[in-house]
Amino acid sequence: MEDRQLEWITHSGVLAILRGVTEDSVVEVASAVVDGGVTALEITADTPNVTGLVDAVSDLFDDVLVGAGSVLDGETARAVQLAGAEFVVTPTVDPGVIETCNRYGTPVVAGAFTPSEALQAYEAGAEFVKVFPAKTGGPEHVAAIGGPLPQIPLVPTGGVGPSNAGSYVEAGAAAVGVGSGIVSDEAVDRGEYSRITENACRTVEAVAAARE
Repeated sequence: MEDRQLEWITHSGVLAILRGVTEDSVVEVASAVVDGGVTALEITADTPNVTGLVDAVSDLFDDVLVGAGSVLDGETARAVQLAGAEFVVTPTVDPGVIETCNRYGTPVVAGAFTPSEALQAYEAGAEFVKVFPAKTGGPEHVAAIGGPLPQIPLVPTGGVGPSNAGSYVEAGAAAVGVGSGIVSDEAVDRGEYSRITENACRTVEAVAAARE
């Protein structure tokens, strides 16, 4: 099962972040993102009723991974696992979250910014390292981390979108985490789901082009 999870996180090369999406709109938003070719969705743990949303969205698709992000402690990690989260994302290196995920076979994308943090997360058992916030250092920072640490799959997140996703992949990223670059608050508020699909499609195409 874990091999399948790892494959789908990197399949489209895009991990779409759904932050603050309401129960009324989550189905439409998730469907719009998937229609754009994304195969991994992250619902952040600071979203009201995140466990219910993870459960509901997981039931929508057979070939899409649904996980939880912004997970800060082992207790939250276990709660979202029980709700059906197939991967967990953190903003920092938290040994408790990584341990909980490893114990129950759930891939974890652990947040880090420096090479030391990246190696610490990877050696603790994180399958991926989320370079966060990516916009602070840009693609050059991702390349600088990946140079001496090529064994660590990097997922830059924060300030990544359709216009620069390809640059991060060219710098060595295994995938990119994209929030408002795909699911903008304005598009959600206006019910412009086709705009979300377009953003997702453009990001997936940018990643694919950079991989060629």
